Amino acid sequence: MDSTGHTPAPQHPRRLYVPVRHGRSGTRLRLFRTPLGTRTAVAFTSQAALRRALGAEQEWVRLGEPALRALTAPLGADRITVDPLLTARRPYAPPVPEPQAEGEPPPPRRTPPPAPAPPEPATR
Repeated sequence: MDSTGHTPAPQHPRRLYVPVRHGRSGTRLRLFRTPLGTRTAVAFTSQAALRRALGAEQEWVRLGEPALRALTAPLGADRITVDPLLTARRPYAPPVPEPQAEGEPPPPRRTPPPAPAPPEPATR
């Protein structure tokens, strides 16, 4: 009870969206590395945030933070990065062409964006 006579609601651990991979050995958590090379588990507070960072095809499970920590600690990942903002861009994959009906022109080809030009050297 608090000073007003009310019993506070129990605190439930937040459930996070955690990226996983499915393989022959079952479902595995995906671990990442920070820019300094430290292993970290990555989790998201919403499915939309996970999809923005890792793509719509990324599979996920919902886990509470204590469960995620318990699963990753033995793997040497004692850090959890929640809703990372800085992620590497997904590599460009050309679209798979759809079968065309006879006599129909092929769809226009998409090309990857050009790489940025290197910076000009400074002159004095």
